[in-house]
Amino acid sequence: MDKFIYKKSAGITALSASMADFKYKKHSHMEYAIGVTLRGIQQYNLDGFLQLSHQNGVMLFNPEQAHDGMAHDETGLDYVMLYIEPKLLLEVIEKKDIVRFSTPIVYDHALEHKILSLTNAILSGKDEAMCCELLVSLTDSLIQSNLSTEYKKDNSLMRKAKDMLHSNLEDILKLDEICKELNLSKFKFIRSFKAHTGISPYQYYLNCKIERAKQLIEKNRDIYSAVSDCGFVDLAHLNKHFKSVYGTTAYGYLSHLN
Repeated sequence: MDKFIYKKSAGITALSASMADFKYKKHSHMEYAIGVTLRGIQQYNLDGFLQLSHQNGVMLFNPEQAHDGMAHDETGLDYVMLYIEPKLLLEVIEKKDIVRFSTPIVYDHALEHKILSLTNAILSGKDEAMCCELLVSLTDSLIQSNLSTEYKKDNSLMRKAKDMLHSNLEDILKLDEICKELNLSKFKFIRSFKAHTGISPYQYYLNCKIERAKQLIEKNRDIYSAVSDCGFVDLAHLNKHFKSVYGTTAYGYLSHLN
């Protein structure tokens, strides 16, 4: 049986997941995602390459790095994941410029232990102060392991396109308006955007809507306001897309937050 449990503390979202038949659609997150495979093999496509995270594998995802995900075989998969906002991570490591993980999967017992310690602390409701201390310990290990490189910033056109997509999440995607502003043909824009991000403009736009809905659910504890504010047709429409990215419905996500 597929099971996804989320909990948030100290600005970090922790996930405990168990899955067999469920498959994530191709998507990306605005946060860093750092996790550990506990049982089975996690299979996903990342930057055009197939990745396999075996038991004890530490998975490292950069913000906006497109990927899918599934269990490699019928034995299923258990794993945990931490989602950390870029602003928070930079504050902890005392850097101004975004860094990126250069290796998608590593096998490092000390790093694995620190990820599990922070995940367990959040999921079990430990004090926020303890979670903050564990986050510092985890990020120190990430930096010392030389897993990060300096981030190559978006080119100006793609950054402008992303800003326009983010600013109109309550409406339908106005591709013609974006292309006119960028002085690109529609097909040139789609091809360039996908080459830059790994997903199409529509997929990116939909991911942004789902991400924004998650933030509103966390803030307001109200599913229906997320439906209206993010331009979903109804709750079923939100749930369908929410589950494809987070493994659970919007209501299921909310129930774990309370």
